Amino acid sequence: MTTPRIGVGVLVVREGRVLLGWRHSASHGDGSWQCPGGHLEWMESPEACAVREVAEETGLAVTAVARAPWTDDRFVAEDRHYVTVFVVAASPEGTPVVREPDKCATWQWFAWDDLPAPRFLPLARLHASGYRPPGC
Repeated sequence: MTTPRIGVGVLVVREGRVLLGWRHSASHGDGSWQCPGGHLEWMESPEACAVREVAEETGLAVTAVARAPWTDDRFVAEDRHYVTVFVVAASPEGTPVVREPDKCATWQWFAWDDLPAPRFLPLARLHASGYRPPGC
């Protein structure tokens, strides 16, 4: 890869917890916990990407979508470079469903102060920065 890509990570918050999925069989970050998200598409806003990705990956609808910090993520072994724009969103109801079983094994809710490890690099950097999503 010769240019950085833009990823969108969605911090779905419910009752003080965030939704994370166990990443597997992915191009990078295999065997780590991640938030829903994906690539920003041409002419798409990060907020619209967040709504689309959460629905595609979990079946959940999200509201109160707002931008959060971003991270600069270099996956050296995989020769990939991403700028990850984080978005915070609420999901007041519904049960997350694994809709892309080739990419994610399970969805679970976690307290921000007790996130599981290992974490996908963008999530790990965001967490280490001291950022705390509203409501967590």
